[in-house]
Amino acid sequence: MNLFAYIDGASLGNPGDAGYGVVIKSEDGTVMKSVGRFIGKATNNVAEYQGLMGCLSLIETFSVQSLTVYSDSLLLVNQMNGLYKVKQPHLQELFRTIKETLQQRSLRFRIVHIPREQNKEADRLASRAAETRSEI
Repeated sequence: MNLFAYIDGASLGNPGDAGYGVVIKSEDGTVMKSVGRFIGKATNNVAEYQGLMGCLSLIETFSVQSLTVYSDSLLLVNQMNGLYKVKQPHLQELFRTIKETLQQRSLRFRIVHIPREQNKEADRLASRAAETRSEI
């Protein structure tokens, strides 16, 4: 199975109340799962990384061979693709955890930067989770 995920993070105050949104779709565009989760006080960058971690957790219930993740966070995408160094210690730990998780799974992984306008559903979930301090 090939899945496509749209992820986003939101922080009110940066750092502030934060959440992430994940929308997982099948090849034909059917929404397989979507979630917004409140993660407490965090920066926007931490929320973006948590969104990717949340995405990897959500796909565990599927028999996935290939995952393409779309994010409007240029920092996250470029760090995951090895174009930018991960300098902040708190992001380094999240980065290592994600890389280890990906190595443990036999799946083709790709992460792609998209404009914010193409990520509205994940953005809405992340923002609502942060605003309401709850799971959406």
